[in-house]
Amino acid sequence: MGKKITNKVTWVGKVDWELTTFHGEELSTHRGSSYNSYLVRDKKTALIDTCWLPYDKEFVNNLKKEIDLNKIDYIIMNHNEIDHSGALEELLREIPQTPIYCTAKGEAIIRGHYHKDWNFVNVKTGDTLDLGETKLTFIEATMLHWPDTMFTYMSGENILFSNDGFGQHYASESLFNDQVDMNEVYYEAQKYYCNILNPFSALALKKIKEILALNLPLDMICPSHGIIWRENPAQIVEKYLQWADAYQENQVTLVYDTMWQSTRLMAQAIADGIKKVSPETTVKLCHAGKEDKNDILTEIFKSKAFLIGSPTINNGFSFAIAGMLEMIKGLKFKKKKAACFGSYGWSGDAVKQMTEHLQKSGIEIVNDGVRQLWVPDNTMLEECKKFGEEFAKAL
Repeated sequence: MGKKITNKVTWVGKVDWELTTFHGEELSTHRGSSYNSYLVRDKKTALIDTCWLPYDKEFVNNLKKEIDLNKIDYIIMNHNEIDHSGALEELLREIPQTPIYCTAKGEAIIRGHYHKDWNFVNVKTGDTLDLGETKLTFIEATMLHWPDTMFTYMSGENILFSNDGFGQHYASESLFNDQVDMNEVYYEAQKYYCNILNPFSALALKKIKEILALNLPLDMICPSHGIIWRENPAQIVEKYLQWADAYQENQVTLVYDTMWQSTRLMAQAIADGIKKVSPETTVKLCHAGKEDKNDILTEIFKSKAFLIGSPTINNGFSFAIAGMLEMIKGLKFKKKKAACFGSYGWSGDAVKQMTEHLQKSGIEIVNDGVRQLWVPDNTMLEECKKFGEEFAKAL
């Protein structure tokens, strides 16, 4: 059943406690997620977004318990990825003529997904929809994180329906940020930003500043995933301004894979060297072959610098490190420094190849890296420690 947010707005979404991965297997969701849909009832009634396709029938059946579907005057689609538009087809079997308000790109994407000639109304930034005592204003947010994305601002209630912006993959029995563990929420919000929105940081920064310049009163931010920002909603906006601006903390992260523990021993020695020179710096070690890739990327996002380590396998680097390097390239991290390290037997190509990959990804390379033959002894580990010291000094 729906949950009241204000006198005019009701949450009619779906909490997905079982979700463990998203975008196929691309993104881990250890705390589940929600697909937030909002019913706005004034003199006219608007439905903002729907839910993910597997729950389409459940969504429509629950919506029927909340309202006579024929009383829905408008459907607002802020973004049309399947997790938002998935219930459209099931809903429009019941109310096929209901106009769908979306961007021109949004219409193209919906048509591409569902191949239906529905009643589309294209909107752009500044266009409005009068509901009676309140008004919806549309704000295009292209590439945050799809070409069709827009935000919808509700005057009178002072609510920003921000779709993927300011969201988190976080399942909760509570709707609001003042009713949940904020340490968990902020971690998931940062992980979400890093793994989904970071490639579009320049656009995010520009769009947020553009919205702030409008001086719109803001009492609530209602994203399409996770909790609603009711208590001091500006706090997540301030975080986005930081995260979008080449974010870094005083942290160095070492990401490694290891076959017979040699590269792990190198990583630990390098970390010791960094801590010796810079004891105030947080140093984290992450095993790419065992730990969650998205959590590792979030640690890199927080870091001012990072190191990548792998044994040389088949004249290259490990499978797990290959995936990490490709994701680092795709996420387009800014103003981060790096170096590589690794062990080898009869061929030591991995360090050079990893360094070249990072260079192509726009990462500033501190040095040519360090490699060790076979299992490092105490002398070799001391060299790794010195390498860590020099790396820290270079920062």
